Amino acid sequence: MTAVTVLRRYTPFAAASLQSLLQYRSTFLINAVTATTAVGLQVFLWRAVYAGRSGDLPGGYDLPELTTYVLLAQMLALLQASRVDEEVAGEVQRGDIAVSLLRPVNYPLARFAAGLPVSLANAGVVALPVVVLYALILPLAAPTWAGVPLFVLSAGFSMVIGFAVNLLVGLAGFLTTNIWGIRIVKDSVVAFFAGQVVPLALMPGPLAAVAHVLPFQGLVDGPLRLLLGHYQGPAAAAGILAVQAAWAAALAGVAALAWRGAVRRVEVLGG
Repeated sequence: MTAVTVLRRYTPFAAASLQSLLQYRSTFLINAVTATTAVGLQVFLWRAVYAGRSGDLPGGYDLPELTTYVLLAQMLALLQASRVDEEVAGEVQRGDIAVSLLRPVNYPLARFAAGLPVSLANAGVVALPVVVLYALILPLAAPTWAGVPLFVLSAGFSMVIGFAVNLLVGLAGFLTTNIWGIRIVKDSVVAFFAGQVVPLALMPGPLAAVAHVLPFQGLVDGPLRLLLGHYQGPAAAAGILAVQAAWAAALAGVAALAWRGAVRRVEVLGG
């Protein structure tokens, strides 16, 4: 199957998702207000903690860099908020998944195509204005010249990792009637070990070691280290991207296997 064929087959899912978004434009305003408030709490808390300190802070960040990290960490979380977990679980609970099984498409790819407009809309309509707003009122760190393209590539990998994790949580709907508790645990664990709550460089050694062997660092910490130049040479940058790519491929494979197992479960239960 060629890339053009894949695009033609899955573009309708993205288009339908985009049309649904446009019908509920007020959601963007709500998300913008929520994101602005959440970012403000995080940013001003960290700035209060390190107020009056000059030079580099623990972890090698100065105050503008730390502010930029905290701000963009919340924005990356918006980029990964495609709602795939709740939508997949909802389809299972309502029985709509039976219709999806009849379509001649790969279900995980269809869900990714449907979630992509949500992620991109959050980035362009919500995240970008929030970043501009805070850039006007706070000193932020300028990215390095190499940091911008590296960040864009890394953010793409982070979207795949985030999608795979959310899809796996959504597929848990085949095993339980309500995934609310699983989603809450997932959101907390992912936010912490991704570096969204505390930059990994500021974590105690044992916690940082755990975070660095989990895939979640590729969601926030990896992209922002590349953007801000917090790595030692091109080999280290390539290493960050290679780890992200490996986790993206591994989690995508696990999600595909989980979907196949879920389909077999449906067929067995359905006779």
